[in-house]
Amino acid sequence: MSSATAEPRPEHRNPAGWLWRSFREFRRTRPFWGGLLAMVAGGPILYFPYAHLSLGGVTIAMSTTAGAGSLIIGVLLILLGFTAWFQPAVRIFAGVATTLLTLVSIPVSNLAGFGMALLPGLIGGGLMMAWAPVPQAVETAETVETAEEYRAAETAGAAEAVDPAAAEAATARIPAVPAQGEPPAEDTAPSAAGGTVPQQAGEPKEVR
Repeated sequence: MSSATAEPRPEHRNPAGWLWRSFREFRRTRPFWGGLLAMVAGGPILYFPYAHLSLGGVTIAMSTTAGAGSLIIGVLLILLGFTAWFQPAVRIFAGVATTLLTLVSIPVSNLAGFGMALLPGLIGGGLMMAWAPVPQAVETAETVETAEEYRAAETAGAAEAVDPAAAEAATARIPAVPAQGEPPAEDTAPSAAGGTVPQQAGEPKEVR
């Protein structure tokens, strides 16, 4: 069987390609990177106040009174990231809220997770506010009708320009030029009775 006669493979036989196309379409129709960075910023803010670090056999716990504030800020940042993904219409609100919560986490949550959430939060909020959907050209019924009328008028004008009947009528209105060697046509001069008298070409015309 040659490649020309081979049956096309349906899309369900290539799940990897289908998944990649779906992900690419999902990523292009919403502020994907802004939402992702907002969720990344929420991770360090949530982790450090409730983490237990071991240094040389000594367990260090940073569960202070700011733990509740860190929990709220971290959860809100993650929720704002998901909101930007699945509700792109509120991306401006999500971007502003992400930026403000990141700045608030500096004094509240261990300097924004020891600085690990500062840049992702600020950059993610800016990306969400700056993102805009790709404009699509939408033609209304009036626009289509106007375009069709314009094309019809243009076609009619071109047809009139090359109309053979109009060209023949215009040629008929042009006076004939006598050929070389032929006597010119007789001129007519007004008579006293009000008619016209033929006058020879060689005779001088009466000047009054």
